[in-house]
Amino acid sequence: MKGSCLCGAVAYQLDRIEKPITHCHCLTCQKAHSAAFNSSVRIQREDFHWTRGEDKLSCYESSPGKKRWFCSVCGSHLMAEKQGQELLVLRAASLDEDPGVRPAMHIWRAHDRAWLVNDESLPSHPEWPPA
Repeated sequence: MKGSCLCGAVAYQLDRIEKPITHCHCLTCQKAHSAAFNSSVRIQREDFHWTRGEDKLSCYESSPGKKRWFCSVCGSHLMAEKQGQELLVLRAASLDEDPGVRPAMHIWRAHDRAWLVNDESLPSHPEWPPA
């Protein structure tokens, strides 16, 4: 599987996915991704390889020993790693193709913010709403 950032400066190859996709609602993910939650998937280090733009990567240590890697050009978050752990945390929306796995759970729902909670009663449009 292949993945990349928004501008295409950074790309990676992934051999396989270890765990299903998880939607994390923790405050750190909300801030890091400017979103209600982050969709991620755990992968083995040896199954992940940068294929382009490694020189364009920047990282931020969001908590002791946890680095969040992102493109320094467009800011897309791509992957996180925690020192001493075998599994990496890949940002699932950065994949360029269907990984064949689906979300299995939401975590850290205690951190949901009332103004961001998905409300199924809201109007929904396939693209922009009609004028």
